[in-house]
Amino acid sequence: MTSEVAHRADFSAIRYAQVWEDAEVLVAGLAIRPGDRCLSIASAGDNAIAMLVSDPSEVLAVDLSPAQLACVALRVAAYRALAHGELLELTGSRASDRRRELYARCATHGGLDPDARMFWDARLELVDEGIGRVGKFERYFTTFRRWVLPLIHGRATVRSLLDPRDPDARRQFYDQTWDGWRWRGLFRVFFSRFVMGRLGRDPAFFRYVDGDVGGRILARAEHALVELAPADNPYLHWILTNEHGRALPLALRAEHFDVIRSRIDRLRWRHVAIEDALVDHPPFDRFNLSDIFEYMSPEASEGLLRALVRHASPEARLLYWNMLVPRSRPASMRATLVPCLDEAERLFRADKAFFYSRLVIEQVT
Repeated sequence: MTSEVAHRADFSAIRYAQVWEDAEVLVAGLAIRPGDRCLSIASAGDNAIAMLVSDPSEVLAVDLSPAQLACVALRVAAYRALAHGELLELTGSRASDRRRELYARCATHGGLDPDARMFWDARLELVDEGIGRVGKFERYFTTFRRWVLPLIHGRATVRSLLDPRDPDARRQFYDQTWDGWRWRGLFRVFFSRFVMGRLGRDPAFFRYVDGDVGGRILARAEHALVELAPADNPYLHWILTNEHGRALPLALRAEHFDVIRSRIDRLRWRHVAIEDALVDHPPFDRFNLSDIFEYMSPEASEGLLRALVRHASPEARLLYWNMLVPRSRPASMRATLVPCLDEAERLFRADKAFFYSRLVIEQVT
């Protein structure tokens, strides 16, 4: 079986060099239990790796893109071969002038698989940059940071945004210093459907999107800058500074490094559509579905949900995000899949990756 989006989008290059979905929200919402079998969209691998913190017996990461799976494979090799600080250097979270040397250790001592090694050996200039910087989506943010943000605010103001503040002070800073016609106008243009489709995401991913894309993301950005703490937001740090600064995503935090390393061999990855990963596999207990339904028609979304439920254990959980397209369990599936509305809303309010419009958590009956 082939996923609907496979016929329309280009999967030949790195689209996401890191995962832009909040791993803290993912791990909390899935409530993974020791011994659970987990199925995850691979993307760059960060969140599939983060799931190991909860002690599952298996995480199977799948993706239609060989380039994305090469990102997963290199991260796995890095956990095997590098110390924590060296991992941060390789990803670009911290400055480094020796990334090619670190990559060589991953290749020789980290068990990097032959396909991934061939991919990265042909792209050593990407390794030099930091492997978390080199996707199309990350280049999009680089363009924003270099060419758009300076038209809105100077460096001192940008740095000040990331300083710790209490909620009242964050609101005051946003209203009196950050917000303005340049911020609102240029943000809405840069994060419009037209610009994002050409510079950040594949245009095919917007097939089912209607309405004011830039305006919706602007409202979520205000939530992240005021209601949440910019100082603690690794995704915002990266967008504004090209590194994670004081804040790190869950999988890259020092307190999780040894646990993840001890469990890294529980993570496997396959170059298949998610539907095909279900075949001849024991039922899964937890599903990290990223924003996969964003790219599907309502009919295709329902078909995939039904396939997942058929291959799920009792009380299995599904978690996914809506960015611009509303997708969730259809009424026709209410007997087999129950939405966890209150929990999803609570976690969504804390979601540091502010691009999304909704978090969906559903449980198999």
